[in-house]
Amino acid sequence: MRAAAAGLLCLAIPAGGAFAADDEEDGPTRPTGPNIYLDLRTIYATIPAGTLALGFGNSSLSAAFEALVARRGTTLPNGLPAAKSMAIDLPLTVDVSDRVSLYGGVSGTTTDIGAGWSSFEITSWNIGVQADLYQQNGGKIPTITLQSTLTQSVPNEQGMTNSFNNIVEFGYALDEDETRGWLAGLQYTTTTIASPFAAIRPNTILYAGGYYQWPSNWKFTGRLGMQSFGGAQLAGRTLAKSFTQPILRLDLDRMDDNDNRLFGITAQIAWMPKPSYQVTLRTPLYAVRN
Repeated sequence: MRAAAAGLLCLAIPAGGAFAADDEEDGPTRPTGPNIYLDLRTIYATIPAGTLALGFGNSSLSAAFEALVARRGTTLPNGLPAAKSMAIDLPLTVDVSDRVSLYGGVSGTTTDIGAGWSSFEITSWNIGVQADLYQQNGGKIPTITLQSTLTQSVPNEQGMTNSFNNIVEFGYALDEDETRGWLAGLQYTTTTIASPFAAIRPNTILYAGGYYQWPSNWKFTGRLGMQSFGGAQLAGRTLAKSFTQPILRLDLDRMDDNDNRLFGITAQIAWMPKPSYQVTLRTPLYAVRN
């Protein structure tokens, strides 16, 4: 974790320096301080029998459920049951500039696998970075965004999981104010389990979509893609089969005049191959907002 934090700090320092240099040349035309906030996310998901908590960026749910499966796998002779899960993510987020955001925090989860809801517990921590590697700024080349998140389940014991989630997204704006445009991207997730008897194969999502922001600062984003999962095994038997199926994500966000999110709701349907439903509420709590 120290190595990851040091890497994020190295990213932050040059980004901030470049931002300050721009201000010196062009004058104080925009805020120089970073946004600092808890990006509070409340997630409810249904998970069909025979699969894991997969989809767009739901690493906290996935880590909690995968660790639970690894610990209880020997007591599930009929395979994975259908499940319901609720999670609260609390990443402390710092928007270092309009190009780079750093975040890290903890997630708590409660799960029902047919015997009632478990007690709500802290089940994982995460650390990550989101950066615009290139910004379109009215040109012909789309904005290229990279987001990388490392998530580890807790407690640190037999069956704990580590997942590394990477998203590369291309955004092509159709107007100067970037209120409408097209999206395309790739998400790739790898997971390791602290058990010699269990393995989870990589999960890949290839998608395309678009966005539109109204003058009232409500923003709608849609993504449609294909998700391919390699399956999961425990003690020589298949817990989750491999599949390649469609996935759909819809986002509705309320932004302010500086494109800071004030509120958001996300709905996701992923076929695995039976449909899995997920709803996420985003209510960021700002300490500093520019």
